[in-house]
Amino acid sequence: MLETSEKLFERAQQFIPGGVNSPARAFNSVGGSPVFFKKAKGSILTDVDGKEYIDYVGSWGPMILGHAYEPVIKAVQETAAQSTSFGAPTEIEVKMAELVKQMVPGVDKIRMVNSGTEACMSAIRVARGYTGRDKIIKFEGNYHGHADSFLINAGSGALTLGTPSSPGVTKGTAKDTLTADFNDLNSVKQLLNEYKDEVAAIIVEPVAGNIGCIPPREGFLSGLRELCDAHDTVLIFDEVMTGFRVSKGGAQERYGVSADLVTYGKIIGAGLPVGAFGGKKEVMQVVSPDGPVYQAGTLSGNPLAMAAGYALLSELQENPLHYDELEEKTTYLYTGLQEQFEDHGASVHINRVGSMISVFFTEEQVVDFTTARTTDETLFKHFYHKMLEQGIYLPPSPFESWFLANSLTEEQLDDTIQAAGQSIKSALSNG
Repeated sequence: MLETSEKLFERAQQFIPGGVNSPARAFNSVGGSPVFFKKAKGSILTDVDGKEYIDYVGSWGPMILGHAYEPVIKAVQETAAQSTSFGAPTEIEVKMAELVKQMVPGVDKIRMVNSGTEACMSAIRVARGYTGRDKIIKFEGNYHGHADSFLINAGSGALTLGTPSSPGVTKGTAKDTLTADFNDLNSVKQLLNEYKDEVAAIIVEPVAGNIGCIPPREGFLSGLRELCDAHDTVLIFDEVMTGFRVSKGGAQERYGVSADLVTYGKIIGAGLPVGAFGGKKEVMQVVSPDGPVYQAGTLSGNPLAMAAGYALLSELQENPLHYDELEEKTTYLYTGLQEQFEDHGASVHINRVGSMISVFFTEEQVVDFTTARTTDETLFKHFYHKMLEQGIYLPPSPFESWFLANSLTEEQLDDTIQAAGQSIKSALSNG
């Protein structure tokens, strides 16, 4: 069925580690070979064998209005005709910065970078430079890219100093990363009290997306804001997934909590490789060349990415009904999936926020890393491949959020719901 994909994967493994340029694309969590794609339009992906799939990955989030969105394609084509890069300032960078400030509460200044990882890495450096402190607090299961400071496990408990979770990360780096439990303010309080006046920043995915979609409990984000204020600590929202998706102003707007710094990823460039970090003027003023904290990038503010991102964000700014429609479609999918799973007797917990949704095959209410890991991974593998056979493309892991695009039609949602019913029936019989 995936003959060409399988051949390409065999070739890729000879020259590319694991045959993929990002582990998220590998099928290690579900088994089998990854699907190779050649084109996409709206919410339909087409693989190299010509098979079509309804897409719930959306390039991991940025395709919020669908693939090959015409205003974005036109903007890229027109910009490329002028040049793909200058390595010098352009007007579109200024327009993007102005637009983000209009859309997002609390972003006084913004610096464009080249990826979400770079954005989070830079935000941590800025927080350390601003506070003069070294340690940071992150949450177990939250992912902020592959910079050394973030590849840290919790150790034997939330109060244990971090240990490297990847070779190549030094123990010296790990000692400055503390790990708390997502949705647990007490674990944060204990760390702040234990390491008083040593914590530069708390960085959090306001809606966890890399252990599946997990919403913040009521009062969790506002509680973090209060703790940061009390301890003179910088609050960083990693909105690589939630930015411009869960609302026009991201999680800050949706939950009414203001961060000191916020980071973005590929949605800033409508799917092109780009990122950004920004925030309050008093914090951002330490960034070079205004201040002493050095951060640079030859291709930062790339004109193709800026033009694409400006086209997408302008549409979201001018037509906020997109968010209402996305909520309706996600609710429709949620209800349909819930009915199918219940009809077939599957233990399931479905989380959703805006147009992010995740299915956990567990009886537990999934609120953090520990409860997420109770999901039946074997059942998910069977379910995943049955969905793939029926032309539904999901993230190839039980611990990733699904992303809906407003290009999804009711017919495509119905097809997905029906496929889910058949897939869970088959998966349960195999289990």
